[in-house]
Amino acid sequence: MKSLFQPVALAHASRLLNFGPTVLITSRHGDIHNVMAAAWSMPVEFTPPRVAVVIDKNTYTKQLIAQSGYFGICIPGAVIADLVMELGSCSGRDGDKFSRFQLPFYASATGAVPLIEQGCSAWLECRLIPEPHTEQQYDTCFAEVIAAAADPRIFANGRWQVTDENRDLHSIHHLGAGHFLRGTPLV
Repeated sequence: MKSLFQPVALAHASRLLNFGPTVLITSRHGDIHNVMAAAWSMPVEFTPPRVAVVIDKNTYTKQLIAQSGYFGICIPGAVIADLVMELGSCSGRDGDKFSRFQLPFYASATGAVPLIEQGCSAWLECRLIPEPHTEQQYDTCFAEVIAAAADPRIFANGRWQVTDENRDLHSIHHLGAGHFLRGTPLV
């Protein structure tokens, strides 16, 4: 599958997450692929771009990331909010979620992770930064962003272009108990 997203300069990668969207975390180890929803992610450094994501240490996703050292962060649009809820409500230990939900993906440039574009506005490919103390004590993962891309209908020239015409790609923000808020601009 060929990507329709345009590369995002790594200097602008932090802009893809700095507004707190709900994200999909993708992982792969060998022939096993997985995806989960996460509500807590954020940029932590600009150069090189680094991010932090909270992933419970008991999840299948965390296991796959620990084995491979890589993960993807995909930013889902409002059009797939129901799917995001479903992906976050089941475990990959019970079967391949990509097959179960007929979710198309393509391999990242390194081949390390599956990336989702359908219904998403952007993605970041990340390399785990090993932090043994943090990983044992907490659920936070730190990573360096090694590639990023976005749908040019909503993110172009290093900036979000949120309009009424691209409402399906507007970010979603998890409020708890299965409720989401659509991210829309004030101006």
